[in-house]
Amino acid sequence: MSKNQKGLTLVYTGHGKGKTTAALGLALRSTGRGLSVKIYQFIKSPQRSYGEQIALKKLGVEMVQLGIGFTWTKTPEEHREALKKAWPQARDAVMSGEYDVVILDELNNALAIDKFPIDDVLPLNEIIDMIKNRPPHVHLVITGRDALTEIKEIADLVSVVEPEKHYYDEGVEAVKGIEF
Repeated sequence: MSKNQKGLTLVYTGHGKGKTTAALGLALRSTGRGLSVKIYQFIKSPQRSYGEQIALKKLGVEMVQLGIGFTWTKTPEEHREALKKAWPQARDAVMSGEYDVVILDELNNALAIDKFPIDDVLPLNEIIDMIKNRPPHVHLVITGRDALTEIKEIADLVSVVEPEKHYYDEGVEAVKGIEF
């Protein structure tokens, strides 16, 4: 990276399909350019298999699922415990400076949880501090619905993905190779 460039913060948010896909495309591009990439997923569970994880592993990019699935599939206590373990791991990877690009997939979703308290296990003030004070060369990508205003304000780019039409509305379930 040029000395004149600084790491960027990119936020992909909105209710449309394609936020994670955009981040994964960026991971592919970055890897192709010789940048080191690490991906953390805050909601997805390591108990499931994901096509993107299989492909990225072949490229030498590690994708780590830190979550336990959708909020309605487990108890609030289980989700809180997963987030409590997830946050330090992801924060430490960003702050280590070991990676050129760190993707925090679904972090916005986690921060938007309002069914149970999360600020003590996923503190917004610490996230903002990490964004502002990470090593200067680290590009940070944050995805997920309902990005908080505080994060959007300090981001260098905010892209909002909104649905116009979706096959889910026609009763089509998640498609292997498209959603997972």
